[in-house]
Amino acid sequence: MTRIAVLNQKGGVGKTTVTLGLASAAIAKGRSTMVVDLDPQASATWALGLDGPTGLAEALASGGSGAAKTAVAASTWSDDLAVVSAGAALEPWLPEGGPKTSARALDKALKGVDANHDLTFLDCPPGLGPITVNALSTADLALVVVEPSAFANNTMEAVADLIDDVWDRFNSDLDLGGVIVNRQPAISREAEARFDELGKIVGKRAIWKPAVPQRVIVNEALGARRPIHSYGARATDVTEAFDSLFRKLDRTIKAD
Repeated sequence: MTRIAVLNQKGGVGKTTVTLGLASAAIAKGRSTMVVDLDPQASATWALGLDGPTGLAEALASGGSGAAKTAVAASTWSDDLAVVSAGAALEPWLPEGGPKTSARALDKALKGVDANHDLTFLDCPPGLGPITVNALSTADLALVVVEPSAFANNTMEAVADLIDDVWDRFNSDLDLGGVIVNRQPAISREAEARFDELGKIVGKRAIWKPAVPQRVIVNEALGARRPIHSYGARATDVTEAFDSLFRKLDRTIKAD
């Protein structure tokens, strides 16, 4: 079992889109997968076919080992995909000064819960607060999602600093898996310039290829609450991107 935190400080870069795209690629390969939705907006939960939270906030509040077991629900995508969502009940935990919870609270709540899954994706909320710290504290890999814009690139230093801090204080097993570029337009000098700029910030080897292309079919799949792989030829370039990124993820996990 491997846990992957998907994060960025900035909202709107497509963390949930990438989480769900990788989950879709995973189940297409027959890999048992869990998505833990840590964003109070619960977009991943809704896209996976659930219409309400499943109690992770209560599990965190209880402080019990394996308490998230009662919060696991089946997705409508596949028998190979389970989901845990905290929904709006998690909002008090987002800002500093919210309910007191240790940086290892999520790790404790998930103990044994995802043991029978090959992969667990932790879909983080926007920001670098306590919930994101908890996700990193229990993750094996961190994947940072960015879009090709100057503002997105400007957040990378803070994200990298947080990953280093969590590694140093709470989780020495945490690795930066890489950076995934989302919503890459087909032709854009601005996007290409920002891509080059990102390479200078994190190093070109840290950027996973290919970038996820900007396509209307992605939003259509999210709105229809369907895995992107269910669209066949209509989504070929997108599914090929996620399949390639999933193979990179698989290789990274095995290398560790």
